[in-house]
Amino acid sequence: MISVDWATYTQLLALVQNSIIAAAVLGIVGGLIGVFVMQRDMAFAVHGISELSFAGAAAALLLGVNVVAGSILGSLIAAGIIGVLGARARDRNSIIGVLMPFGLGLGILFLALYPGRSGNKFGLLTGQIISVDLPQLGLLMGISALVLVSLLVIWRPLTFDSLDAEVASARGVPGRALSIVFMILLGLAVAVSIQVIGALLVLALLVTPAAAALRVSASPVLVPLLSMAFGLVSAVGGILLALGGSLPISPYITTISFAIYLVCRLIERRVRGGASRRPRVPAVAEVAR
Repeated sequence: MISVDWATYTQLLALVQNSIIAAAVLGIVGGLIGVFVMQRDMAFAVHGISELSFAGAAAALLLGVNVVAGSILGSLIAAGIIGVLGARARDRNSIIGVLMPFGLGLGILFLALYPGRSGNKFGLLTGQIISVDLPQLGLLMGISALVLVSLLVIWRPLTFDSLDAEVASARGVPGRALSIVFMILLGLAVAVSIQVIGALLVLALLVTPAAAALRVSASPVLVPLLSMAFGLVSAVGGILLALGGSLPISPYITTISFAIYLVCRLIERRVRGGASRRPRVPAVAEVAR
């Protein structure tokens, strides 16, 4: 619900321009890495990493140090554990199931001990609109650039390993090393996304856009582009709507993201004549060439 007039809204917009830039960057990064999250069936891992990232951010808040650094440390610990110990899907899911309540419990403990403003506590869980200063924006963009460049470098072998790990291994692709590298990149993406969307709803940027894109295309080029576009619209649109309302940013982002997903499902049903089968993924042979 919009509760401010246009003049006030324009003034607010100028105050949070850094936050809008940050949201745009995070939407693009989340949309791109989300394609591999879907291909590798690791949506559950995103949620698991976010819980330890939340615990790290809450610990940093309690200790009075950089919250982003604490969030990154928590994410990297979770990503390392999952990447090293969770080579198989069954092992990975059980490890994530153990880490999630542990991380959430630690985070709640640290927030309960924190004597500061309740808004800071709430923002870690659900996101908030804050005026991101230039050093914070620079850190976020630097991490995002690292994730994007790294993904581009390992794009082909990672895609090959995601579609058929056994064939990729037989062709000499280092699947275990790729898995660890990808988990580290995913951990970094989760850590920076939490600053906008919050720990509980980070899936809206790292999973939903890619899931929506896969509903309307199977192109190895179009799917990442659509996913990034959906993430960008969700993140920036959420901030623009939240500026004029009294709710946290996360309901707006998740609603836009979910609405895009529903529209893509409707388009899929119309194009396929009501068929419910999943979109075709590129053949392994296409990736291997």
